[in-house]
Amino acid sequence: MMRTSDFSLYLITDRYQTCGRTLTEAVRGALEGGVRAVQLREKDLSSAELYRLARELRRLTSDFDARLILNERPDIALAAEADGVHLGAGSLPVATVRRMLGRKMIIGYSAHAIDEALRAEADGADFLTFSPVYPTPSKAAYGAPCGVKKLADAARALKVPVIALGGITQANITEALSADIQGIAVISAILAAADPRFAAASLLEKIEEYAQHP
Repeated sequence: MMRTSDFSLYLITDRYQTCGRTLTEAVRGALEGGVRAVQLREKDLSSAELYRLARELRRLTSDFDARLILNERPDIALAAEADGVHLGAGSLPVATVRRMLGRKMIIGYSAHAIDEALRAEADGADFLTFSPVYPTPSKAAYGAPCGVKKLADAARALKVPVIALGGITQANITEALSADIQGIAVISAILAAADPRFAAASLLEKIEEYAQHP
């Protein structure tokens, strides 16, 4: 079962942004700072390399009672005993993966338009990342940022949790939260920080402050 609170701050990995640290070191810092959901997204690794890294992060996330989600690879998610898988337009269909995994694993979906998000929800996705909210190199291929208004429209249209993704920083996180979404997803805001633990804790503090005083 998906614990929505675990996804209030959702870390997506990119080992090329860890400023000289290993990915495991950076993720450990994020977990120490309060992150409770990590998406392993390292598309250029071989299946064997990805499996080894997934097993390493599974052990680490388990130490913090945190969720581990595998990007696009239900086979490795199962083999590594992860909590779920995150899909996109180029992945296996959500409905197909749901039949493969049953209800025992979480399925997320990366959406860039409301109609796409609604289809994923209907097909069995448990949560959606909606992006890009702000300009960011990792989402440049998906066109102009959607902005906070479209993000809010998506949050109202969907019944499953919506997590904002794309260019979110300490400076704009409060604006993104105003769209009434359930979480914030980041990459560089934590991994590229001088201190991932402090960066994660600071973002969570902003989230908690907003929840108390929206």
